[in-house]
Amino acid sequence: MSIEELTRFLGWCGVINIAVLLYWFLFMVFAHDWVYRLHSRWFKISRETFDATQYAAMAYYKLATFLFTIIPYLVLRFML
Repeated sequence: MSIEELTRFLGWCGVINIAVLLYWFLFMVFAHDWVYRLHSRWFKISRETFDATQYAAMAYYKLATFLFTIIPYLVLRFML
């Protein structure tokens, strides 16, 4: 795999991951009650715990996206 292919791959991975994160955020904003009801059927969880868990998971996902796709993509773009 060449540097150009890797750069293109990381760019598309970053776009896809940001789209997933945006989809997740919009779902939590506009369909929060439905998502909470769905998850509370499976797990005994309070609304506050659910919100905190979702917020933390989104933060970890965003951090991982930036560390493993966006930053390497930018480094490779500046190298070329």
